[in-house]
Amino acid sequence: MAGGANIGNDEEISAINVTPLVDITLVLLIIFMVTAKIIVSQSVPLDLPKAASGQEVQTVFSIILLADGTTQVDSHPVDNDDAVLALSKEARVKNPELRAVIKADSAVPHGRVIHVLDLLKQAGVSKIAFGVSPIPPVTPK
Repeated sequence: MAGGANIGNDEEISAINVTPLVDITLVLLIIFMVTAKIIVSQSVPLDLPKAASGQEVQTVFSIILLADGTTQVDSHPVDNDDAVLALSKEARVKNPELRAVIKADSAVPHGRVIHVLDLLKQAGVSKIAFGVSPIPPVTPK
């Protein structure tokens, strides 16, 4: 009587073989672990602000690029994009942890956005974000 099952010549096999079930479970576990690692590695790294007491107020340097060619820094119009360099240097001296947000109209050329991004990098601003408008969710019909 091998394995504790009553196996005779004319009797049915009444024991359940769990080896295939364990094999399938382990394969599914491995697939889950691999896909979970891929999903986590595709996430966008964020530099989230830290707040222990909530007392410190963060300064945000806002740059708005409009489709008609005008530029606004902290809601004040400036002459051209190159004025962003001087203003961002001044703001960085006041606050070394300065965060900049670039909000560009969708009709603004890519080169202009990259130029403003480059000016911020030259001023030493390393924490830069892009402002976007959320798209409303599509409801299935």
